[in-house]
Amino acid sequence: MMRRIYLDNNATTPVLPEVLEAMRPYFAERFGNASSIHHHGQETRAAVEQARESVASLLGCRASEIVFTSGGTEADNLAIAGLASAGGHIITSSIEHHAVLHACKHLEESGCDVTYVPVDARGRVDPDDVRSALRPNTKLISIMMANNETGVLQPVEEIGKIAREAAVYFHTDAVQAVAKVAIDVNRIGCDALSISGHKMHAPQGVGALYVRKGTQLRPLFYGGRHERSRRAGTENAPGIVALGKAAALAMAGFALGDDKKMSALRDRLQQGILAQVEEATVNGEGAPRVPNTANLYFDHIDGEAMVIALDLKGLAVSTGAACSSGAIEPSHVLMAMGLRADRARASIRFSLGKQNTAEDVDFALAVVPETVARLRELSPTHSKQMI
Repeated sequence: MMRRIYLDNNATTPVLPEVLEAMRPYFAERFGNASSIHHHGQETRAAVEQARESVASLLGCRASEIVFTSGGTEADNLAIAGLASAGGHIITSSIEHHAVLHACKHLEESGCDVTYVPVDARGRVDPDDVRSALRPNTKLISIMMANNETGVLQPVEEIGKIAREAAVYFHTDAVQAVAKVAIDVNRIGCDALSISGHKMHAPQGVGALYVRKGTQLRPLFYGGRHERSRRAGTENAPGIVALGKAAALAMAGFALGDDKKMSALRDRLQQGILAQVEEATVNGEGAPRVPNTANLYFDHIDGEAMVIALDLKGLAVSTGAACSSGAIEPSHVLMAMGLRADRARASIRFSLGKQNTAEDVDFALAVVPETVARLRELSPTHSKQMI
C-alpha cells in the first residue's frame, strides 16, 4: 500500500483521536437538545457550556462572548452583515478569504461602500492604509489575522488601535491563526473574531464568533433564542463539544511549545526544498507567519500539474485556497502581492498539522525536488531556456 502524507492542513485537518472520543457520546447516549429542561437536555447544555468556556479561554474572553456557528464562513458573514449596513462604509483587504470578500461584495450591492486596502510584496497590510481609508461613515474594519495561502500574519493589534481611536468596529478572521499562534482578543482590540473547527483538528461544520460584550450584532438567522438571540438553531452539540476539546488541546500544546516545534519542522521543509531546487522562492518571505505554512513558487512548472504529480507519489499539498481549487484564475492573494500570473500559478502551499512528523517532512524532501525536475523537463518554457 502506498504511503500517504498529508501536508494540506490549511484546507482541513484530521480530527484528533481525543477530539473524536470527546464528541462520540453526543451522537448516541447523550443526544438531548440543549434547550430542553429535562435531564437529557441539561446534560447536553452542560457540555455545550463547558466547551464555550474552553473556547473562551483559548481566545482570552468571557464565555458569554462566544457564539457557536457552523464554521468560519458563517462566523465571517455574521460579523460583517451583523455589524455593517446600507449607507455605511467597510474597510477590508485585497487578500481576505472569499467568505469575507463575497460578504462585502454582497453588502456593496445593497448600498454599502467598501474600500479594499492593498498589501505589500510580502503580503502585509500597512496600518496607515487602513487609517487613510477611514471615513465619517465607516462602520467596520475587517482584516484577517493570518492569510490562508501564505500564512502571513497581519498587524492586527495596530489595526485594532486605529479602529478604537476612530470608534469603528473591528472584525478579524482568525480561522488560519487559531491554535497556531496565541490569541488574546483584548490585546488585539477586536470586537469580533472568527474561528473554524476543521482548521484546528475538530470536525467540519462547527466554528465560533467572538463578539465583544455590548456589541450590537444583527443575527443572520431568525428562529429560537439560541446563543443569546445571536444565532438561532438547535446547537450542534457533538461539533461544539469537539471544538471545546480541540481548544483545550491547543492550549496544552502552547504550554508544551508545540508551535515552536512545528515552526522548526516547517523551516526544515522550506530550507530543504530551497537547497535542492533552483528558481524557487518563498511567497511572503521576511514577513511574520503562522508556524505551519510555507508557500513557494517554482518557476517553469504548473502548480496544478505539480499537485497531481505529488499526489500520485503519495504527498497531498495544494496550490492555495481549497475553496477556490478548480479555479482557472491565479490566486487573488498572490496577485495582490505583485506576483506575475505565471508565478502565482506555479505556487504550492505546504501546511503542517499536529499529526505531522519529521518523517513526513523527510518524505516531502525526497519527492518534491524530483517532481519539480520532471515537470520542468516537460515544460516548454524551461526547455527553451535549456537550449
